[in-house]
Amino acid sequence: MKQKLFTLLLAVAASVGTMFAWDYEQVQIGDLYYNLDATNQAVEVTSQNSSYPYWSATIATANIPSSVEYNSVTYTVTTIGDHAFRGCTGLTSVTIPNSVTSIGYRAFSGCTGLTSVTIPNSVTSIGDDAFYSCTGLTSVTIPNSVTSIGSYAFYGCSGLTSVTIPNSVTSIGSYAFDGCSSLTSPVYNTHVFAYMPTSYSGAYTIPDGIESIAGAAFFGCSGLTSVTIPNSVTSIGDFAFQSCTGLTSVTIPNSVTSIGYRAFAECTGLTSVTIPNSVTSIEGDAFYNCSGLTSVTIGNGVTSINYKAFYNCTGLTSVTIGNSVTWIGNSAFYNCSGLTSITCEALNPPTLSSNVFFSVDKSIPLYVPAESVEAYQTADQWKDFTNILPISQQGIEDVQGNNVQCTKVVRDGQIYILRGEKIYNAQGALVK
Repeated sequence: MKQKLFTLLLAVAASVGTMFAWDYEQVQIGDLYYNLDATNQAVEVTSQNSSYPYWSATIATANIPSSVEYNSVTYTVTTIGDHAFRGCTGLTSVTIPNSVTSIGYRAFSGCTGLTSVTIPNSVTSIGDDAFYSCTGLTSVTIPNSVTSIGSYAFYGCSGLTSVTIPNSVTSIGSYAFDGCSSLTSPVYNTHVFAYMPTSYSGAYTIPDGIESIAGAAFFGCSGLTSVTIPNSVTSIGDFAFQSCTGLTSVTIPNSVTSIGYRAFAECTGLTSVTIPNSVTSIEGDAFYNCSGLTSVTIGNGVTSINYKAFYNCTGLTSVTIGNSVTWIGNSAFYNCSGLTSITCEALNPPTLSSNVFFSVDKSIPLYVPAESVEAYQTADQWKDFTNILPISQQGIEDVQGNNVQCTKVVRDGQIYILRGEKIYNAQGALVK
């Protein structure tokens, strides 16, 4: 038995070793270091050390060849790997050959002495943080071959004065150009709106045809007062309008299907928002701390409202939740203490995570479908509301008229007063 167990352990150890075995060898050729992929006869440029600091010596010029020879075998240079030149503050120039197809994570991060870089037409992707905090970089040419630019790719490149995004790029990650304080014009192509200078002030219309608003594209644009989003836009990225404190109005078109994490967080000047039926989910913190928001209408396409979506929206007085919502995340309406009514059009009470309506007055009217009143009265957290009414009674309240108790009714936007069996309009004329 012991022998069988020992044999089994050896077999498992061998399989695990094979699973995690490296398929390349690191070598130095000239001034540079490479990871050799013997199977594909390809190499990636790599760092001198495997962890920080990634270089122990200063390198000023990097002339990357298109191929290298090692042990009489020729390898094609296809990748500038993760951390390849990270922290090389003395690096002033780099030549990237046409054989390279990708620039990896933090490949040139912190290369503060780098003033310009030419990316060849062979490159299809620029990784996350690739040129993070390259403060000396003044210009960059992105070729038509590139299809994606990663998050934080040029973050903090404060010396960058101009950048052109070719139409081949269809994906730009969050904060790709954030902190590029010398950029004075918006950065976008026909597909993606990437960056608005934080100094921008006033209203802005996003050009027609753009399909997505990249993450953090308008982050911190406190002078932005209103924005018009065209019907071509299908997605609003994470942090897209975060901290646009001067933003008072935004119209989200029916083309938009997703609103990202913290997309409008800290937009304290926003007063109302309508989520169109095309949107299927509202991500976490989407309207976090929008304290000026007074009313929200959530369209019938939305199935889930994620955690803290409307957290601390203290000015919110009314909210309408569409009929397709099945789940509301943790603390979604936490501390929305100004709410005076809630309307939920879902026939089945949506499942609630913890603290969804924390500090909301539970005596306010909760309007639900007439046939669902009893279901809400027994559902977790919903049952805490003591005034659950059918939507058909929405807008009804007791009022005083000529010292006689009357009832005000709102129907199709019109106000009617019920006095006994008689009905009057808002001007006092008898209707019935």
